[in-house]
Amino acid sequence: MPDLTGVHPAWLPPGAFRAIGARRVLVLGDGLLTGTVRAEAEQACARHGGALERDGTGSPDLVLALSAAAGQAPAAREVLTGQGGSAIGEEGYLLSRRDGVTVVLADDPAGLLYGFFHVVRLGEEAFTGERPGERHRPAARRRMLDHWDNVDVHPVMGQVERGYSGGSIYWRDGGPRGDLARVRAYARLLAATGVNAITVNNVNVHATEAHLLTDRLGDVAAIADEVRPYGIRVHLSVTFASPIRLGGLPTADPLDERVRAWWARATEHVYATIPDFGGYVVKADSEGQPGPFAYGRSHADGANTLADALAPFGGVVHWRAFVYNHRQDWRDRSTDRARAAHDHFAPLDGRFRDNAILQVKHGPMDFQTREPVSPVIAAMPSTRLAVELQVTQEYTGQQRHVCYLAPMWKEILGFGPWGTDGRTVADVATGASGDGGGLVAVSNVGDDAYWTGHPLAQANLYAFGRLAWDPRLEPDALLDEWIDLTFAPAAGGDPGPLRRTLHAMMDGSWRTYERYTAPLGVGFMVRPGHHYGPDVDGYEYTPWGTYHFADRDGVGVDRTRASGTGFTGQYPRPWSDVYESPDTCPDELLLFFHHVPYGHVLHDGTTVIQHIYDTHFAGAEEVAESRRLWERADPGDAALHARVQELLDEQQRCAEEWRDQVNAYFFRKSGVPDARGRRIP
Repeated sequence: MPDLTGVHPAWLPPGAFRAIGARRVLVLGDGLLTGTVRAEAEQACARHGGALERDGTGSPDLVLALSAAAGQAPAAREVLTGQGGSAIGEEGYLLSRRDGVTVVLADDPAGLLYGFFHVVRLGEEAFTGERPGERHRPAARRRMLDHWDNVDVHPVMGQVERGYSGGSIYWRDGGPRGDLARVRAYARLLAATGVNAITVNNVNVHATEAHLLTDRLGDVAAIADEVRPYGIRVHLSVTFASPIRLGGLPTADPLDERVRAWWARATEHVYATIPDFGGYVVKADSEGQPGPFAYGRSHADGANTLADALAPFGGVVHWRAFVYNHRQDWRDRSTDRARAAHDHFAPLDGRFRDNAILQVKHGPMDFQTREPVSPVIAAMPSTRLAVELQVTQEYTGQQRHVCYLAPMWKEILGFGPWGTDGRTVADVATGASGDGGGLVAVSNVGDDAYWTGHPLAQANLYAFGRLAWDPRLEPDALLDEWIDLTFAPAAGGDPGPLRRTLHAMMDGSWRTYERYTAPLGVGFMVRPGHHYGPDVDGYEYTPWGTYHFADRDGVGVDRTRASGTGFTGQYPRPWSDVYESPDTCPDELLLFFHHVPYGHVLHDGTTVIQHIYDTHFAGAEEVAESRRLWERADPGDAALHARVQELLDEQQRCAEEWRDQVNAYFFRKSGVPDARGRRIP
């Protein structure tokens, strides 16, 4: 592990390796990642009094072996024989314990690395009793984090766009940071969760970032060298206009042979420099980024040109479906930003190359606290789709608020677009045999001492990686894993009291945040630009298409087929019918799909206006209770305790501001007093 003085170790503190490091460990096999496993085991043993054995002649407590080398150790040979010769599979591993020996067996070094970190998670449990052979394989081949980092400091967005954890770990003031030890430590943290791909620059590709594809490619190669030992491949965000900006061509038309040839040459150079390069990420025809519409071409035409250039090298292009008109007339209620991705992309199903992955935000808008699942996910069965989540908390408190997002993601991944008996969002993303587009998220790390600004926001990064590996995992179990790895060593191995406190604070924190912010799925009541704090009408008369249409009679957006924008018709049944009627629409999405009177009665018997009052008072009270719980907590680290306490103070202030602004706004709009008689400013 790189020595990073003053940087929090997150979920890999030295004490997390005590169970492994106190034993005799044998690592068998060759390859770069096998070497990483051997080095990790050796360091753990040096710290905790165990021993790294050099061959299979001793009596190891833990054997980590590639299948091809398993014959060198009796315990590994028995496990290999017991599986009957069947393959474990790419990146997978087999975990077993019998006769006092724990064995991790893998067909490839990546699987061995992931198996090693599984043993780290288990701790002493890995060396207790008997354990029949357990097979573990990732649900999706690609488990990716996008970094919205800028090489140059952007005059508005700074070094990291939507970054809430300090500066970039890759770039500083127009160039590379130089010392990349922190990048290697980050790769190690990600490998321990199962993430295997990253992009290193913003999807909004500015002038300097564009050159990472050509004359500044060496900066990208240096990052790739640091993350490669932990099984992570580097991807690059590129601008669609690269042939013009970098190649001097008069056009970027994806069907122009000169353009296609330029992309082929540029990509060949990339792979000559970075042989395990992952591919490109493209944001096109969106929020000012250039794209194929300028040439009368489709997004399939654009994506396929880059896919063709990448195909000879095994690379992929992630083409983002975040395409909409951000110059809307707020007076025109027939235009609906929520419709845009489906309108643009659903007609193109089946026209994308096999190595073109359409990257779809989980909701139809923009990472709101509550949105329906994007209808695009159900509309393109002949296209590889990646589902995009946001770990950085742009609309969920910006890592100044406790907001554990795994429950939200679990809900999204478990949603059945075709009803309860059909496939889920996770099934679409992972594909029938792991060959889907996978899961992608916007990363939340920076050069802050705690990686994520708020120490408790580390749990979101950890949970994303684990859910990307296995979407069936439960949020409370993932929180337990993170707590035990992060805090158990400091608590002397018993984080029980802290675990109870953190569960009380974090299990329901997403719903707490929802209660004191935008109600019933209406979204976007944030301050324009930076998106922090309440501003109920902040976006109401802007061109961004993010409206709630509150008036004296009611609130919400009519997206029905009968009288609204028709957005409900983009869903398959049963959801197109469920969302169409306010009588069947889930309450938490009511205002996303319907404009209703303030006296409309929800399924729980509460009116819309009373729900707004009740939830905003309750949300602020729940934050105050979390703050009281943390005051009495002991995480074994005074500085960490103080940082969290300071942030909880800010969260309480902000939650009360949300409560007062939203309640006052709707009281003045509706004229309906709070039935409980509470003070509304």
